Order: sequence, then structure tokens, then C-alpha cells
Amino acid sequence: MVNDPAVPDRIESDYRSPILDRAGAVDADSASPDAGVPLHYGDPFGEQRAATSGTVIIDRSHRDVLTIGGGERLTWLEGFVSQHVSELRDGEGAETLVLDANGRVEHHAILSDVDGTVVVDTERGRGAPLLQFLTKMVFWADAAPAEADLAVLTLTGASVPDALTAPDGTEVALPTGDYASVALPGGGIARRTPWPLDGAIDLVVPRTGLADWFDAAVASGARPAGSWTYEALRAAATLPLRGRIGVDTDEKTIPHEVSSWIGAVAQQGAVHLDKGCYRGQETVSRVHNLGRSPRVLVRLQLDGSVGDDSVVTGAEVRAGGRPVGRVGTVVHHHEDGPVALALLKRAVSPDAELEIEGVAASIDPDTVAQDSGPQAGREAVKRLRGQA
Repeated sequence: MVNDPAVPDRIESDYRSPILDRAGAVDADSASPDAGVPLHYGDPFGEQRAATSGTVIIDRSHRDVLTIGGGERLTWLEGFVSQHVSELRDGEGAETLVLDANGRVEHHAILSDVDGTVVVDTERGRGAPLLQFLTKMVFWADAAPAEADLAVLTLTGASVPDALTAPDGTEVALPTGDYASVALPGGGIARRTPWPLDGAIDLVVPRTGLADWFDAAVASGARPAGSWTYEALRAAATLPLRGRIGVDTDEKTIPHEVSSWIGAVAQQGAVHLDKGCYRGQETVSRVHNLGRSPRVLVRLQLDGSVGDDSVVTGAEVRAGGRPVGRVGTVVHHHEDGPVALALLKRAVSPDAELEIEGVAASIDPDTVAQDSGPQAGREAVKRLRGQA
């Protein structure tokens, strides 16, 4: 079971990957944000188990990919993204956010700077509005954002190989280190990422070569797995929790509500807390120094006895009859059963009895926000007021 949340208006749902023509491939429901790529190949739990012992290849070609060329591409990006990117060296990358003026999250993207070009991938349907924003921000800078005819495949599992034979026979040494990237023969890049499992590899390849690269991964020993496996690993097997924009977030989400977003590149974060001015920075700074986010992303264990489809993305989470949050990802994990990610009010007790559309739920204590003492900024204010 994987939930099928309503597709946002700006997502076009008519994409169909050629990998869906492979034996056993099953598409997701048309309302799913993962429609158009294989949900599974007939054995979703077996595919998940394969990732825990070997390697799987997952078609994520519905993601949108952009490129940014130009000699000032990184210093230009630095002015309006949340991560410190101006000093990235060739072959390095990062996660970053674009915020609105109130500090709410508008875009999440992964960047890789390789051979003078930044490769950017983001959620399906969000590439066009991101490109529109980037284009408006160019002004006189030597930066050239553009749509790219590239597609994403992900190798993940307990034993991702150190090298992969490309479709043309070239042996490619896969990069090491979070967000490290190398150019691929024939175009595109291979990029190391810390999720859905540590040491995953994204192959960002020409769409015309998507099937060939998929076959190359299978020839290397990777088992085909669907988006169900990717989502199950991300939701149930990853700490800190990796939120998915548009699924685990809403129009009110600020960065601190998804704790994995906070931190420098070396911390696998998307928001550098010491970088210069960018839109929305005031909210980030205020929350970090003077307060705490009103909500936090947590993992919920669901009562699966009432059926697989009772809880959906966007559903209201209640405690004691009162609304306390919203459901994001819902997925059935091969060991943990039905689990969900949810944005809950920070004040909700970790042992609260929760209910979602009649389904009982409990908070995974490993995902509860750790509030480690007072913030430095608040203590400084107290000292100025003589309250310390």
C-alpha cells in the first residue's frame, strides 16, 4: 500500500516512462505523484527486502531536471538559495531550498556542479515554476538556467557497487562522499546521495538513454524496484526524516519543521545557518535563535487492522478529538507495516494517542524533536533585559 495523494494543479500527470513496458511493471494510480513510473514489479515487499541485502534500481524519471550554465552560476545562486553554494568545487553538490518572503518553502532541489554546469533536479511538476523563478533572477549575471532533457534513476541498497559499466561499455567509477558527482559517458552525471539509504547513487542520464542505463544497472546485479520501495525506505528506514515537498509539506511549511533540512552540506542539510542574506532568511534566523518551529515532521505507526487505504496524504491527525497535524507520506513497509510521516504541532506529547480518520496511530519516539535547552538568541535577549 502506498497512498495516492491528490496531484497539485501544477503537476502534469501524463508522463509515462518506457520502463513501464518491462515485464511485471505496475503503474501507480493516476492521482499519485509517482504515476508514470513503476510502482512495483509484482513483488513490492520482495523489492524492499532486496534493498536491505543487495542493490535495487528505481526509475524516478518523472522528476524534473534543469541545468544552469555560465561563469557566475554559483555566486549568482548564492544570493537567493538557502544553502551555501558559491564555493562548491567541480564534482561537488548540495541540497537547497528556495523560500518565499515569509520563509515558507517554495522549492527543494538537489544541485551538482560538474564540468561548468549545475545540474538541478526537483519534484515532478516543480521544474517549470522553478525555472521561471530562476530566469527572472538572472538580471545581468552570467548564468543561464534551462530545462534539461535528463531523467533520474536511483541505485540504492546495502551493497551499491563502486563502479558501473555504462551502456557503451565504459567502466564508470561511481563517486564517493555525499553529493559528489562525476560526468557520465554520453552525457549526464552520477551523484552520491545520503538517502533513501546512505550511499545511494542517482544516475541523471539523457532521456533517450534511460532504458539503456536501466538495463546497465540490472546487468550489474541491481534488481528492479518501484517507487513503493523508494518511499518505504525514505519514510521507514531513514533518520533524520527526509520530507518530500508537496507531500510531507504544505503551503505553510518553514524549513525548521523538517529537521533534516537544517545544516550545511557536510551535515547533509539544505539550509546553512551562517550564510549571507537570501529571501526568507529572517524567518530561518528568528526560529533558530529565538524560538522553535510550530510543527515538526514525525513518523507514525498506523493500526493496519482497518485496511490499507484508510489514511491518505492531507488527512487530519487528531489527539483527544482536536486537530494536531496533517498526514504526509503513507506507505506499507515490509517489516514495520503501515507507516506515515506527519507534520504535528510541537506541543503534542510523544506518547499521545492519535487518530486519523478512525485509524489509531502512535509517534515513533526515534523521530521526536529533541529540544536541547534554550536558544542562544533568547538567552542574549534576557541578558540585555537583566533577566538572566
